Amino acid sequence: MARAPSDFFNNFSLVIIDECHRVAEEGATQYQEVIQKLREKNPKLCILGLTATPYRLGMGWIYEYSHQGEIKTEQSRFFKQCVFELPLSYMIKNKFLTTPVKIDIPVTCYDFSELSEKGRTYTMSEVEDLLKNQKRLTPLIVNNIVDITEKYNRKGVMIFSASVRHAEEILSYLPEGSARLVVGETEISQRDQIITDFKNKKFKYLVNVSVLTTGFDAPHVDVIAILRPTESNSLYQQIVGRGLRLEAGKTDCFILDYTGMGHDIYTPEVSDKKPAKDTVPVLVTCPQCDFENSFWGRVDFDGEIMEHFGRKCRGATHNPNTLELTACGYRFRYKLCHACSEENDITPKACHKCQAVLIDADSKLKQAKLSKNSHVLTPEKITFDERLDKNSNPYLEVRYYDYDGEYVSEAHFFSNPSSIKKFNINFLRSHLKRPEVATDIKSPQDLLKNQRHLRLPSFVIARKQDKYWKITEKIFVEELF
Repeated sequence: MARAPSDFFNNFSLVIIDECHRVAEEGATQYQEVIQKLREKNPKLCILGLTATPYRLGMGWIYEYSHQGEIKTEQSRFFKQCVFELPLSYMIKNKFLTTPVKIDIPVTCYDFSELSEKGRTYTMSEVEDLLKNQKRLTPLIVNNIVDITEKYNRKGVMIFSASVRHAEEILSYLPEGSARLVVGETEISQRDQIITDFKNKKFKYLVNVSVLTTGFDAPHVDVIAILRPTESNSLYQQIVGRGLRLEAGKTDCFILDYTGMGHDIYTPEVSDKKPAKDTVPVLVTCPQCDFENSFWGRVDFDGEIMEHFGRKCRGATHNPNTLELTACGYRFRYKLCHACSEENDITPKACHKCQAVLIDADSKLKQAKLSKNSHVLTPEKITFDERLDKNSNPYLEVRYYDYDGEYVSEAHFFSNPSSIKKFNINFLRSHLKRPEVATDIKSPQDLLKNQRHLRLPSFVIARKQDKYWKITEKIFVEELF
C-alpha cells in the first residue's frame, strides 16, 4: 500500500488498524508513510486502532486518555483516546473466551530472576547462558508437561521456548511422532503444513520460537506451556491468548508457566513500578475531583486501605469538540521547589514552573555519604513524645532509630498558626500514609492520637551543626523508584 500510486489514497475517511500496538510513535515506518499520504488527501481522516494489548514494553500505554476519564500518560501518543474497552475478565466471565487455569507447577521452574532484575530488555545470549546453566531442568519440565497433558486428556499443547537450541532440546524429550517444531527459519510451505496438521490434530505438541504469539488460531489448544522469559506483560497475554479460543467440548485451558516471572493475564504492569512485594492495587478517591485512582498500596485484613504510593491524580476532563484534556493535577505527594515553592512531582530534575534544578534522592544520598559532616540513617523505628520547653510550652520530639539503637531527632512546635502551618508542610504531608485524608493536627497530643497514620522514611540525612546533628532531608520510598 505504501508503494501505491497517489490517486489510490483519494476518498478515504476512516482507517482501521488491527494489532495497533505495533504502530510506532514516530519514524519512517510504512504505517506512518501510508497514514501521512492519506492525511494529505483528507486532513480530517479518522484513525481507529484495535488491540488486545494497548501497551508496549518500555513505553507503557499507547494512548493518552481513557473513556473512564483517566490520563494514562502525560507523554504524547499517536492514539489520543480509548473510546471503548472490553476487558479480558469480562470476555472470560461471559463465555466469549475459554477460562484460563493457571497451574502451580509442583516440579520445578527455570530461574530467570537475574534477567527481570536488570530492568531492561535482555539479549538472546543472556537467555542462552542462563538456560545452559539450568539444562538439567528441561527434561523434568517436559516430563511434567506430558504427564499433565496425558493425565487430563488434553487435546492440543503449544510450547513457547526461548531459542532455537532450547526448542530443539525440548522437542527431543517429547513423545516421538507427537511433536513438531516451528521457528523463524522454517520454510513457509513447511510451516503452513505443520500448522495445518496441528489444527487437524495429527499431532499433539507444537513447539515454537517467537513465531506463533499473535494471530495464530487453533481453537482446540487447551494447554499453554511457557518455557521462555517474557519481559513484557503484553507478550505474556498474547501467548496465553493462543489457548483461549472457544471450541465445542473445551471447558478450560491450562497455563503452565515454568519461568517464575509472575506475570498476570488480567493486569498489565505498565503503571508505576511496584514499591514493595506486599503492595496491591488500591482505589484512592481524589479529594479534588472525586476520580478513583488505581495506585499501589497496602491493605489490612478487612481490605481497608492503610497506605498508598500514589503521587498525582490521573483524573481529567475531555472536551469532545477540541479534544483538549484538562488534568485535575491534584498531587498526593510532592516536592516543593526551594526557589519558588511550587509543587513538583517527587522525582523531577527541574521545577516545572521556574526551572530551578532539583536534586534527586540518589544524588542526595551519595553526597551525604561522601561528606564528613553528614550522617545517613536507615530508620527502623520512629517515636513521638510530648516535651516541654524552658517556658513549659509543649512541643513534639520525633526520634528516628536505626537497627543499632542510634537515633537522630527533630522538634516541632505548635505555639501559633505559623508554627502549625510549618509543621504541616515540613512534616505531616510527607509522613502521612494517606495524604489525601484530612488530619487536623494542632498539638502534640493530636499527633500522638494519630500516629498510626504516619509512616517511616527510607532514609534520614542529618548534618553536623556545632555539637549536634540536625535533620536536613528525609527520603521516602516513592522517591527511590
